[in-house]
Amino acid sequence: MLTRNMNLNRTCLKYFSVSSCCRQTKTLLRQQKSIASFNNSSLHDKNITYNPSFCPTKGLHGIKESVQTLVDNQNCNTFTYRTHNCGELRPEHEGQKVTLCGWIQFSRLSKFLLLRDAYGLTQCIVNDDNISFSEIPLETVVKIEGTVALRPKDMINKTMPTGAIEVVMTKLEVLNTVDKLPFNLRDYQKPKEQLRLQHRYIDLRFPEMQNNLRVRSHMLHNMRRFLIENHGFVEVETPTLFCRTPGGAREFVVPTHHEGLFYSLVQSPQQFKQMLMSGGVDRYFQVARCYRDETTRPDRQPEFTQLDIELSFTDLDGVLTMIEHLLYATFVKPLPKPPFRRMTYKDALKNYGSDKPNLTFDLKFVNIKNLFPEKSNEEDFGAYALPYSKQIGKLTTKYKEKIREFAKKYSCKVVLNENVTKELGMEIGARIQSVIGDEAAIIVLGEDENACQCLGEIRLIMASILKSKDLLQVKENVEPLWVVDFPLFVKGENGLETCHHPFTSPHPDDIHLLDTEPLKVRSLAYDIVMNGNEIGGGSVRVHNAELQEKLLKILDIDSFKLSHFLNALKCGCPPHAGIALGIDRLVTLACDAESIREVIAFPKSHDGRDPLSGAPNTISEDDKKYYHISTVKH
Repeated sequence: MLTRNMNLNRTCLKYFSVSSCCRQTKTLLRQQKSIASFNNSSLHDKNITYNPSFCPTKGLHGIKESVQTLVDNQNCNTFTYRTHNCGELRPEHEGQKVTLCGWIQFSRLSKFLLLRDAYGLTQCIVNDDNISFSEIPLETVVKIEGTVALRPKDMINKTMPTGAIEVVMTKLEVLNTVDKLPFNLRDYQKPKEQLRLQHRYIDLRFPEMQNNLRVRSHMLHNMRRFLIENHGFVEVETPTLFCRTPGGAREFVVPTHHEGLFYSLVQSPQQFKQMLMSGGVDRYFQVARCYRDETTRPDRQPEFTQLDIELSFTDLDGVLTMIEHLLYATFVKPLPKPPFRRMTYKDALKNYGSDKPNLTFDLKFVNIKNLFPEKSNEEDFGAYALPYSKQIGKLTTKYKEKIREFAKKYSCKVVLNENVTKELGMEIGARIQSVIGDEAAIIVLGEDENACQCLGEIRLIMASILKSKDLLQVKENVEPLWVVDFPLFVKGENGLETCHHPFTSPHPDDIHLLDTEPLKVRSLAYDIVMNGNEIGGGSVRVHNAELQEKLLKILDIDSFKLSHFLNALKCGCPPHAGIALGIDRLVTLACDAESIREVIAFPKSHDGRDPLSGAPNTISEDDKKYYHISTVKH
């Protein structure tokens, strides 16, 4: 084993020699000259092909099988005590002397135990009275030496990859003992999430957690290869400490020892990546850490990871085409072949009540505004019906109460199917029935956008009920969707606010409306949605300083605070566009996890705290004095 590792070390040193790296760099530069670019003539090429050698295995759906699929057994045993890992041994290893390391997952009668490591399970038995483990508690870390033997045919475990063999132990060495654990590692007896997060170092031993982290690593690795090797992108790290970005989400403030001066943690590398384009980098990406001081939800964390991408000399179609092929090549679940479906923001809202509609099931709105003649000329009035199967019967009190909450939230009138005639009258009821046919329906009336959003939330509830009664067919596959033509501005409490961020370019057909009807201006923004989850978003950027200053003025943002950025635009910044993909959400979807906390090694809880360390914590008076800050009680 030592000789083998020494030879491997020599090989590694030779491979990573300076001359070798130089040759690889020259080769890469030559390859980049012939790369199929997404700019200019090949901007919208749908026939781009990729090197299949790094494309992931499609169909890694089983959790316990996935880890082995993603692991190269030979390479993961180098530089360690072990000769093999616990998911590796097969009948062809019979008679070999092996060394395994891991945790004792199960033991019985001092005769056999199950040894677990990051790669699987191996059964180990003892025929030597000198080896005893009856007093060793479960989850003790051990090293085992022994010989691989075939199990008797009637003892083969077909549910285990190593179920045809066992290791006859000749030596057992305890590497570290274990105190009493706060919970047992049993799939059927998992503790509540708060306890799991508090002792995350134990929770990470569950096979599901091991799989999730490997899937995440695997996807990021393939994304890097796609961008660098196939399309000449440059990975650039940008600062985390920056100044506050006006017009965005609430940011974390970082005090400094300079009195009255503060940094902000970046909510995204937005300004930096645009300045990289001005600097001639051409195509950039980064696996970026981002921070937003917002309420934590199942799909949101105060700190998160995104694949940040920016390209020069491209447009909306160029970015969308690139991302479609990136996801098609690297996502571990099957996706439809590009191009993906596109839908305008307006159509998404009018038909599904959401800018991130779930298209795995068919529940579509019917616009019934024309059935209310007295209101049909009111531009802001909306009337929509959601048809569904009559077989569902009457809704339970629990669901009715939830629907009433939505009606209150959006200030809308919601009419359940059984109350249509009673609340809207015989004539309107008959009109509605003639439109929806032989189905039941929920009706929502109110301000147009509010009515759509209200019915959009009701749609998800109805889908859940219908699915539970086998009255709705839900597709198992992933349904990607581009949502485009977002409004550039939305109404805020204190005037206009940006729908995405202040650096988004207005649609060229609507620029003339900026001064007169800004709420009608569309943007060149786009979101990628999968099964009702917003996976990423981006836009064509403003590269003209004069237009950028005009947008800032409309938003009542002091342009002086962005003078560094505006100067970059004035110095010959090329047209550019980009996107950011939410890695946490993407991996959550890939792993069928319940929340993004399941795919992050050390996540924050639902309220944004760290149960593991107790952070955020108080600081000492000396620290407050050093940073010139004080605590004010409200």
